[in-house]
Formats: sequence, C-alpha cells, structure tokens
Amino acid sequence: MDQFIRSLEKVLREEGGYSDHPDDPGGPTMKGVTQRVYDAYRDRIRKQRRSVRLIETSELEEIYRTSYWDLIRGGALPAGVNYVVFDGAVNSGVKRSVEWLQAALGVNVDGVIGPATIAAAQRDANNDALIDRILDRRLAFLQSLRTWKKFGKGWKARVARVRAVGQAWATGVEAPALLYAADPVSAKALDSDVKTAPSAAPADATTGGGIGFGGVAFVLKDLQDQLAPYSMGSDLIGKAVVGLIVVSGALTVGGLLWGLYARHKAAKIKQATVLS
Repeated sequence: MDQFIRSLEKVLREEGGYSDHPDDPGGPTMKGVTQRVYDAYRDRIRKQRRSVRLIETSELEEIYRTSYWDLIRGGALPAGVNYVVFDGAVNSGVKRSVEWLQAALGVNVDGVIGPATIAAAQRDANNDALIDRILDRRLAFLQSLRTWKKFGKGWKARVARVRAVGQAWATGVEAPALLYAADPVSAKALDSDVKTAPSAAPADATTGGGIGFGGVAFVLKDLQDQLAPYSMGSDLIGKAVVGLIVVSGALTVGGLLWGLYARHKAAKIKQATVLS
C-alpha cells in the first residue's frame, strides 16, 4: 500500500470527526483539518469559503498530502519514521514535528527538511530507536502545554499508538491491532499553548536579589536593625525583633525554595520547546 495512504488512514483514526472544543487552540476541526487550514486551501483553489464540516474526501486527501506529507518529505523518509513525523505535523504543525526529527537525528534544527536531514534519516541504522527519540521529545513538548491537564490523557495514548505503528512499519511488519476511541477528541497541540515559565523575581526579592532595590527583605532587615538597640529594655520590642527575624528567615527560605522551583520549571519548558 502507498505509504501516504496507509499513514493517512492511521492519522484519520486518531483525529476522528468534527470537533470544536472551547479549549482546543485549533478551533473548529473536521478529521484533523482546521477551519483556518480549510479556508486557506479554498482560497488557494479560488473557491468560496465554507464550513470545514463540508470538506470533501478529495479535498481532505489533497490538504493532507500538500500541506503535511509533501512538506515533511514523507516519500524520502524511512518507512515508519515518515508516519511518526506526519502524525506529529498534523497535531502540532510541520515545523515543530520536523524539529523533533532533526533533534533526534542530531542535525541542524531549523524546522525545514532538506538534503542533510533526509541523508541523516536514511543513514540511521536503528529506526526503532530513532522513533523512540522523536516521540520522547514530542511527549515532553505536550507535557509543557497549558492544555496538558485537559487533553494529556488522550495525547499520551495517541503517542503510544503512533510509537507502536511506526516501529512496526520500520521493521517491515504489519501494525498491531490497537484500541482507538470511538469518538476521539484530538485537540491540536500548538506552540501557542506552551506554559509561561514562573518568574524567579519574588525569590530574588526575598533572598537578596531585591535588597538593593527596596525589596521586602530590605524593609524587614532595616526594621530589625532599628529596633535591636531597644530590645533589651522592652519585652514587647524584644518579641518584635524575634518576630522580624522569624519572618525574615521564613521569607528567605521560602524565596530559596520558590527560586529553585521557578528555575527548574523554566529549564524543563525550555528543554521541551527550544531544540536548536
């Protein structure tokens, strides 16, 4: 069977029919084709725009071939690998899926498949392992999205199925029988939904970074220093000084912990999204 046709059959099983989930950044989508993509296609062939619900089979196949398969150079990539990159392109965009492939191959990551990427993919002697590296990066990216909590279970299952099919085809055997949802909701997983890294600024303000700029830690330290000379003669002031020390210490410890958390989260998001 033609590799494009068999790959398209699997992608369509993943995408299901019509959906318009309010949290899906793709918006109205029919069989994986968004209204925006369908509008661009109808403009290109000089036909009036209409609802993506009305997309015809011939239009669907042409969009998938010209807007995804041809752009990932599916016919030049090894069997199985081409399906994995194709499915990723449909769900997260051609550029992002090609970047996963390039990062997995260890070539220049620019999101465009050229001769160097094709040659590296064809030279790779272990396509099973290559597919693992591609999909591990894809899964890390999906986990970096704000919509992971809502769609993560479905995305994780999809990646597992894509892995099973891709590795079977890479070794020249038929794809295993897999369990697909009767009515899948396959939301688009786009860069626009990447989580914003938490700011480490509050941590800096309470652990010293903000002292020179009139931060909270500076105010507490200044009050503590001013009250300290009177603490010996006043039990109340003494308790106030102790209280300030405790609060200042708690802010410092809390700031350190928040700083570690914020920088760890930022590093994970960067690792999942910045591959070049």
